Amino acid sequence: MVIPVFLSYLIVPFGQNMVITDIGVGIFLWIALSSIAPIGLLMAGYSSNNKYSLLGGLRAAAQSISYEIPMALAVLAVVLMSNSLSTIDIVNQQSGYGILGWNIWRQPAGFLIFWIAALAECERLPFDLPEAEEELVAGYQTEYTGMKFGLFYVGSYVNLVLSALIVSILYLGGWEFPVSVTWLAERLGLSETTPWLQVITASIGIMMTLFKAYALVFIAILLRWTVPRVRIDQLLDFGWKFLLPVSLVNLLLTAGLKLAFPFAFGG
Repeated sequence: MVIPVFLSYLIVPFGQNMVITDIGVGIFLWIALSSIAPIGLLMAGYSSNNKYSLLGGLRAAAQSISYEIPMALAVLAVVLMSNSLSTIDIVNQQSGYGILGWNIWRQPAGFLIFWIAALAECERLPFDLPEAEEELVAGYQTEYTGMKFGLFYVGSYVNLVLSALIVSILYLGGWEFPVSVTWLAERLGLSETTPWLQVITASIGIMMTLFKAYALVFIAILLRWTVPRVRIDQLLDFGWKFLLPVSLVNLLLTAGLKLAFPFAFGG
């Protein structure tokens, strides 16, 4: 559960040249790694020889499968617009126009689908059915104590921060400022190649990435204390009968608009 999440940080760019590995299929790698964690949950629940653990493990597997598909379709719409699976290219495609160039304005439905699916993947309220305390004691965690119990929580919270970082990269411009750096430099009569300006730009870029990510983490924690839990049938119905069709329509609409207006949609 923990190792795939930490491996996913390989493709997260915290700044313009601050990524561990810029591979051409970075987003695809993240989707592949994120699908490994539910196998650990299912194994943990099944091997505990406890009915609450088994139900929690089965719920975790069903929930993950249900919400991975809408999430992947939402990501594909962004990939279509940026013509790349690289996280660096996706951020660069949003640069140049400040806050107006961010994908959240061109993909509002995709942003909401992705954020809801990310919360479900991280098992945050209102989607924490696999470990519902009132029904399943602690779900797949019931028979675990000590460090093994702690690793479940480490995996969960590190995955939440990772999801927030991915959302900020895909939809909120990553390290980009709300105001274009080029425009600011021109107004102040500065050259972008000035060394001290590059250091300041890089530092503020890291701060912007972290600020956007932690703002999303704050929203996720706020939801935990304000939104009631849904039932398991409502959870699965929402994933298969609502999010999946909407994400598919969003992808087809993005493809159609890109063909019709290639300049506006990253052609």
